[in-house]
Amino acid sequence: MHYIHVHNKSQHDQEFEVHGYHDNKNLIVKAGQTATIEAPDKTSGAIIALHDGHEGEQAEITKDGWGGNDTFDISVIVGAGGNMTIQQIGDASTRKGDPTFMQDLRKAWERADAKKKEELKGVVHLDKSGVPVRIDAPKSNKALEAFVRTFAENKVYIGIGAWGNSKGDAGDNAQSSAAHGNKDLILTYSDGDATPDDHAPQLAHRIQGSVVAHVKAVAASTGAPSGPGIVLSNKGQREDKYFFYPNYWNGNGTAGANFDKPSTSVSLKPGETHFVSLPASFKGRVQRGTFQPATWAEFQLSADNDHGAHGDISLEQGCDGAATIASTDGSKVEGGFTERDIVEKAPAAAKQKRQDGVECIASTMGNWMGGPNHAAIEYLNKAVGQKKAYITGGTGTPDIASKNQRLAVTFY
Repeated sequence: MHYIHVHNKSQHDQEFEVHGYHDNKNLIVKAGQTATIEAPDKTSGAIIALHDGHEGEQAEITKDGWGGNDTFDISVIVGAGGNMTIQQIGDASTRKGDPTFMQDLRKAWERADAKKKEELKGVVHLDKSGVPVRIDAPKSNKALEAFVRTFAENKVYIGIGAWGNSKGDAGDNAQSSAAHGNKDLILTYSDGDATPDDHAPQLAHRIQGSVVAHVKAVAASTGAPSGPGIVLSNKGQREDKYFFYPNYWNGNGTAGANFDKPSTSVSLKPGETHFVSLPASFKGRVQRGTFQPATWAEFQLSADNDHGAHGDISLEQGCDGAATIASTDGSKVEGGFTERDIVEKAPAAAKQKRQDGVECIASTMGNWMGGPNHAAIEYLNKAVGQKKAYITGGTGTPDIASKNQRLAVTFY
């Protein structure tokens, strides 16, 4: 199952008319918040911003379409009153839409002469100061369509594209280009700049090398560990599946977090322990499931300086339960925490319900779903503290090192 994350960057609640998804029910996203809706494969639909009850800019979406690729565009053919973009998460090259459409509209209106403004009277709606706040459907008014093309051509779908015997407009037709495979989508709405905050967080406190290797297989056994890897234990009360994510990139003290391409996974029943064999070049994390927020056990197995394993527990992308990370070379060093009720005791303002319905503590650094949750920062600093796990990055969390390139990670 994939998802569409609808992020409202504006300072007001925004209503969207939804077709094909969300049981065809309207969706209201609060200011600065993100709503997530299911987007099954081989489905199509539209998410339309409403402005005083009028349909405006919309995202037209097909999941897992021709060739297994998503296709989507931002269209203003029925009107507009705000700014909207859409893209696959983590891939800005797939972005569609004009993040400053309304600002571009207002600049074009300022440049227009009196004759043009008279021609567009009644289809460009103004506030009391004479500033455009909404337009009607360009598809129904050739003068309006021509006007919008002066500033939004090749950015959004404006008129009616290729259909029947009509070749349509080349700029409109280009909006139907396919994305890269089938992934989660981020739709961003704003009265200002609708460029999405979708970049993978750069975790500046990590010790990282310069090579990323994707794991092709997992060797799980209950025998004595041999070679580099993770001794993974489930001390929780239910069976869980754990996913290993190699970083997208590693730099000098920074790393690019990977949110959508786990390299391998292993399922553990309560009380079960397995050794997960990994290449020494692995640098990344292991977490419960594939959704965020989640507790991250971050690690590398062969650091550039000492070729030993190093790791920590991070709550920067949220917390779905306690976890520890420990050496296995006899040095007996351990990081993390074991409080099983960490989520249960968190204040409501610090919590967030994931797509799978699990209640977690929200991210302290933010991601494509929104900015940092300050209630979560305050609570985790008191309940856990930076000496046990990274809350907001920086320093103060001990580096757990193991010379034998093996670490023990336990989830509670």
